Amino acid sequence: MRKLPTMVAVLALAAAACGGNTDPGPAQSGGAAAKPLDGVKIEVAAKWTGQEQTNFEQVLKAFQAKTGATVTYASTGEDTGAYLGPRIEGGNPPDVAILPQPGLVQQYADQNALKPLSPEVQAQIDQNYTPYWKELGSAGGQVYGVLVKAAHKSLVWYRQSAFDDAGAQPAATWDDLIGKTAQTLADSGTAPFALCAASGWTLTDLFENVYLSSAGPENYDKLAKHEIPWTDPTVATALQKMAQIFGKQEFMVGGSSGALQTDFPTCVTQVYDQKKAAMVIEADFVAASVGQSGAQVGQEAKIMPFPKAGDTAPVILGGDVAVVMKDSKGAQALVEFLASKEGGEVWAKQPGYLSPNRNVSPDNYPDATTKELAKTIIDAGESVRYDMSDLAPSAFGGTDGKGEWKDLQDFLRKPSDVKGAQEKLEADAAQAFTK
Repeated sequence: MRKLPTMVAVLALAAAACGGNTDPGPAQSGGAAAKPLDGVKIEVAAKWTGQEQTNFEQVLKAFQAKTGATVTYASTGEDTGAYLGPRIEGGNPPDVAILPQPGLVQQYADQNALKPLSPEVQAQIDQNYTPYWKELGSAGGQVYGVLVKAAHKSLVWYRQSAFDDAGAQPAATWDDLIGKTAQTLADSGTAPFALCAASGWTLTDLFENVYLSSAGPENYDKLAKHEIPWTDPTVATALQKMAQIFGKQEFMVGGSSGALQTDFPTCVTQVYDQKKAAMVIEADFVAASVGQSGAQVGQEAKIMPFPKAGDTAPVILGGDVAVVMKDSKGAQALVEFLASKEGGEVWAKQPGYLSPNRNVSPDNYPDATTKELAKTIIDAGESVRYDMSDLAPSAFGGTDGKGEWKDLQDFLRKPSDVKGAQEKLEADAAQAFTK
């Protein structure tokens, strides 16, 4: 894996030494100038392990070189709540936590476990993010969190050789995707789509893209907050478009029953290793499974932006939100760095990272595909939205076998019953949001 060149640390040190403050400060041993956080210790907790942890630690090294702070990283594992809960109750939370879902911001704010972000951090947010992201990290009129790492969920991955053999072309609109690209592939004998519907989260990603594109950002926000019901006509329109895939057995590997038995990332394997399908609809993290299948991103494995199903080109992001749990100068300074253009550009040089910061230039990314993804985030501007299911109560939007996950699986089984799917979605959403 590509590692950050040591020159970045050197440049970070040089930037710290050549900042706007010309006062060298009190001398330390060896004649080095004091740094603003010399002697300050900071603990930051996030879910990342392996390569993701290694990449994040490069960002922490740049922050330490600039400020003189000592930062300790702790991995929460996949269950962030199970890790943070006992520490919060024991009065010993980490200084900074990076949460995998914005819904946890509200939850911890309700428990008085978060500290409002400082004016300096909020200045970085105002400078580098659209107002939507500031609202997403807020609760009760206070700003508590900032999105520091994104997953791009508005992508269709395809196998170039399958397209070449069938004479198919990437699609810019939903109608072209269904009526031309998918139909051409099916006529050639290759299933257009591998759907990994054994767990319903992939179906929520599909719905969100179709809905954002066809209903627009304002309705997306309303549905995400349950301010309009799932029986709304805009939901019917999105489900009818999804039924154009679900209703054609030849469009899915193994038909609907096969899709419902296929997990992620097996669907990626069906496209690039088994060559049973031509496309898989999922996020940028498909790239890891592509490599395991022996294909190369940018050659056999290519991406197209999710085709427009309406007036809006959809860009859905998932990602991780940094919050302060101990109100200290060091904690606020670390989150300020993570929210800054400088911090984002250090991170962008690592593989497998996308920044939601609009001022992080795509030129910082290490490969052409990631640069392309970053550009789509910037170009989408005010229309970018966060994964709707991750914004919902977990009983509706985040639990296997329940709520939206199960309701969309049931709709895959019976795509002709749009009204029944809407009624079930609304009943489950109403119950979850009431609780």
